[in-house]
Amino acid sequence: MTTIGIIGAGHIGSQIARKAVELGYDVVISNSRGPETLTDLVAELGPRARAATAAEAAAAGEFAVVTVPLRSIGDLPVYPLEGKIVIDTNNYYWERDGRFPELDSGEATTSGLLQKHLPTSKVAKGFNHIMAREITTDGTPAGTAGRRALATASDYPEAAELVARLYDEFGFDTVNVGPLSESWRVERDRPAYVVRQTAAELTESVARAPRTV
Repeated sequence: MTTIGIIGAGHIGSQIARKAVELGYDVVISNSRGPETLTDLVAELGPRARAATAAEAAAAGEFAVVTVPLRSIGDLPVYPLEGKIVIDTNNYYWERDGRFPELDSGEATTSGLLQKHLPTSKVAKGFNHIMAREITTDGTPAGTAGRRALATASDYPEAAELVARLYDEFGFDTVNVGPLSESWRVERDRPAYVVRQTAAELTESVARAPRTV
């Protein structure tokens, strides 16, 4: 069975881990404070999960989910993620992360900054515009009327395709917004952000998103 390396055990990382083990994935999860601080979470997740360092989680995963604050992406291990697909859940919260002039001006995207830090990985946007708790509650079977959709973006088709497969397993349709340079369209304060939308509604929201907010 596929192993997912999850770097970041906050609200989003923990919820992705819960759904992943429910679906039969193995999970290796890390945080910034050390594996020993994840004892309760791993006990809850059960035998398919174990805690590790960020480098160990990156190495163990056949693909990885990075869900750390934007200000911390420079600390992520590069070599263990070489050649792997990395799903980036990030949004830019300047109140938390400090100001990034290239994001304020619309010259860069958060996922683009991660791709720059991980030049040998294949970064895809994912799970960034849904409330963490809804990751495990809002999914429905394929074909369900009104099924919620989530967006992805990547410079690598195979990375976007992996996110779409994972979304479907989690119970969501997919809207592919294109390369990482377009990933801002589903970030904070845009029409798609943390709003429950079908694929058609999300596609419309993506189209009318303002570049800077």
